[in-house]
Amino acid sequence: MSKSILLIGNNGQLGKELQQILPDYGNIISVARPTVDLAQPDTLRNVIRSKQPQIIINAAAYTAVDKAESEAELASAINATAPLIIAQESQKLGAFLIHISTDYVFDGNGCRPYQETYTTNPLSVYGKTKLAGEEAIRETCTYHLILRTAWVYGIFGKSNFVKTMLRLGAERQELRVVADQIGSPTWAQDIAIVIAEIIPQLTPKISGTYHYTNSGVASWYDFAVAIFEEAQQLGFPLKVERIVPITTAEYPTPARRPAYSVLACEKISAILGTYPPHWRQRLRQMLTDLKIGNGA
Repeated sequence: MSKSILLIGNNGQLGKELQQILPDYGNIISVARPTVDLAQPDTLRNVIRSKQPQIIINAAAYTAVDKAESEAELASAINATAPLIIAQESQKLGAFLIHISTDYVFDGNGCRPYQETYTTNPLSVYGKTKLAGEEAIRETCTYHLILRTAWVYGIFGKSNFVKTMLRLGAERQELRVVADQIGSPTWAQDIAIVIAEIIPQLTPKISGTYHYTNSGVASWYDFAVAIFEEAQQLGFPLKVERIVPITTAEYPTPARRPAYSVLACEKISAILGTYPPHWRQRLRQMLTDLKIGNGA
């Protein structure tokens, strides 16, 4: 019998990928604003209680990292309080909660991939509120899977790094990109595929926290160079001729970001029976799909 799956946040770049993939894995109920507002607890409770799902996937979050520094209350309502409410309702139903979190729960002072058990120490309001959401789920909901990921981009949405680089690269000859922050670029479609593949394996035994990103590491500068190399081969319209590596200090932002936030993915790879594909390979595929989709 098909499981009923409530997807919260189907408008985001991950949510839209999940909406396309999940129908093969269960009966999908997708909700987002204005039907459900994560800053309004009652709308969350009402939706969960009325739908009575067996699995809840929370793909919604306040993700404006810099804006969160001046909107801490709203970021906390969406990233910390809402997950607590979802966890409370999941616990009452005996539902399994899958919740998406972030590499920003770490301070980035390490130099080897962060395992799930490593000490957290977020630097920003965004990171702190996301960690608070994680902790609320762990304390409240028996059956949960917290999936931390990083440097997410995708075909959907306007503000991810790949789309921003393509837009700026079509307008400018020179771009300056931070070269001293290191992570693993991750295609939203791959996260969606992993979540879908885990659904048939959801048992109390696998409850816990996991990391998933594409494999390989890069700086934002490396990532930008790769985007333009791949986009040029695919015939995207580009003016950019020079990409200049700069330091974080040369590009100050309201929120502090981890300098090194590579996540170790061995734990989830053991469950899936396969290791994540390399970020460069998946970037090439995403750009290919984007080109076809745009009819360019």
